[in-house]
Amino acid sequence: MATLQDYRDERLRKLAELRELGINPYPAQSYRTHTTHDVVSKFDELEGQTVTITGRIMGIRKFGKLAFIVLRDQSGQVQLFLHAPDVAPLEASEDRIGMNELPLLDTGDFVEATGEVIKTKTGEISVGVKSLRLLTKALRPMPTELTDKEQRLRRRYVDMSVNQEVRERFLRRSKFWQATRDFMTQHDFVEINIPVLETTAGGADATPFVTHMDALDQDFYLRISHELPLKRLLVAGYEKVFDIGARFRNENYSDEHLPEHVAMEWYWAYVDWEKGMNLTEDMIRFIVDKTWGRRQFTLADGKMVDFGADGEHFPRMSFVDVIKNEYGLDVFESSIEEIAAKLKENGLEVEKQDNRQRSLDKLWKKYRKTIAGPVFLIDMPTFMQPLAKTQPGNPQLTEQFNLVFGGSEMCKAFSELNDPIDQYHRFLEQQKLRDAGDDEAQMMDIDYVEALEYAMPPACGLGFSERVFWSLEGVSAREGVPFPALRTEIDETTKAIYPDITL
Repeated sequence: MATLQDYRDERLRKLAELRELGINPYPAQSYRTHTTHDVVSKFDELEGQTVTITGRIMGIRKFGKLAFIVLRDQSGQVQLFLHAPDVAPLEASEDRIGMNELPLLDTGDFVEATGEVIKTKTGEISVGVKSLRLLTKALRPMPTELTDKEQRLRRRYVDMSVNQEVRERFLRRSKFWQATRDFMTQHDFVEINIPVLETTAGGADATPFVTHMDALDQDFYLRISHELPLKRLLVAGYEKVFDIGARFRNENYSDEHLPEHVAMEWYWAYVDWEKGMNLTEDMIRFIVDKTWGRRQFTLADGKMVDFGADGEHFPRMSFVDVIKNEYGLDVFESSIEEIAAKLKENGLEVEKQDNRQRSLDKLWKKYRKTIAGPVFLIDMPTFMQPLAKTQPGNPQLTEQFNLVFGGSEMCKAFSELNDPIDQYHRFLEQQKLRDAGDDEAQMMDIDYVEALEYAMPPACGLGFSERVFWSLEGVSAREGVPFPALRTEIDETTKAIYPDITL
C-alpha cells in the first residue's frame, strides 16, 4: 500500500519534469475573469463567452482525446471539458500546458483555465478549455474525506478544504463579526482599538498570560478583557465606543472556553442598564438575522432558542432567587460552610481557595445548564461584581445583566461604576481575595482609579465573546475557531520527509 511519502515522491518527480519542460509550477500571476459560481449561476448570460477561471483540481478523468476536470474555488465548483484538438499545446513561456502534459497534474493542484462557457452533451455546465495553466503544484495529496478529529484540528487547512460545512462555518463566523460591527456603527458607536498588552490585567475574573517586553524590561499581561481601556475613553470624552479583537485567559479548554478567543465590548455614556438591555435585544437579533437569516435555533444539546420578534423583551431571572429556590441558600447570610455543603451535595468540587464568590458561581453555573433562554440574569450581588453600580435603595445588588441562552452566559453588562472612591475600595477587596489565593480575582489598577478621578460620565457597558457564535452553530469552542491551539506534536512521516532539521 502506497504511503504518504510514496505519493509525495511521485509528485516531486512530476514537479521536476514540469521544470524540465520549462514550466514554472509556481507562477506569480493569474488572470481570472470569473468565479465558478459566476459560470453556473449566470450561464444564460455567459453561454458562448470566453472566461478565465481558477481553482483547485478536485478530480481528473481522461478518456482518449477527452478529459474532464472538476475545479473548485471559494464560490463553488464547475467542470472543465477538454477536447484535445481544441486545447492549446504546451507553451513554456506562458506556463501553459497541453493535453500531453495532463498526466503531470494531480488532485490538489491549482490551475487556470480559459475557454467558452458551454453545456456538454449530458447537460453539464462546463468551461470548454482552450488554454490551461498550472498555478500551483501540490506535493501532498488532498484526501477525499477527513473524519479523524485530531487530524482535522491539526491540519485545519485540509479540514476546511475537504469538509465544506467547516469551510462555510468560518464564512459565517466572518459574517457574525461583520454584523456586530455593522450594528455598532449604525448606532453611532466608534470602533477604537485598544492595547493587547497591559501592565495590569483587569475587567474580568480570569488568570492572565504573562509576557516580557524587552524594550521596557518589564512584564506585561495579555488582556483578559477590553473593559478598562475602553472606559478610559469615556473619561477622554468619547460617548459611544467599542472594540472587537482577541483576548486571552489562561484557563482550561472546554466546549465553551478557549484560552484565546475573539470578543467585543461596547460602552455607552449617559445611559443605564435598562437601555443597555434594550440595545442588547436589538443587537442579538440583528446579528442572527445577518449571519443565519433566522431567529429560532435548535442547539447541539437539543435546547430550543427563539430570540422573538422586534420589540419583545427577554424574560428576567434573579440570581438571588435562583440560589434561594434551587439550593435553599441565602446569598448574603449563608455561611461558607453551608455553601460548601451544597457544592458537595450537587457533585461540585470544593477547592481550598474557594470563597463565597467562587462557590456561589459554581452553583449558579450548574443550574444555568438547564436554561434554554434567552433570559437576562439580574440581581448580581455587589461582592461578586467589583465594576458595576449598585441598585438604588439596595447597595447589596448591582445593576448588572447577563444574557443567558443554551445553558451558557453569553454576555455580561452593567451600569458602570464611576465613583473613584468606591472603585478603589472594591479593588482593595479583590486584592484581599488574590492575597488569599484566588488568582482570578481582579488586580488593583490604580491608574484606572486615577482616571475615574478625572470623572467618567454615567454609562452602560457590555461584553460578549464568540461563544455566542459557537453555541448557535452547535459546535464546541475548538470546532468554532479556524486554528485552535494544540500541544505541538510532529509525526514520524514528517520527521522522515524533513531529515535535515531538528524537530
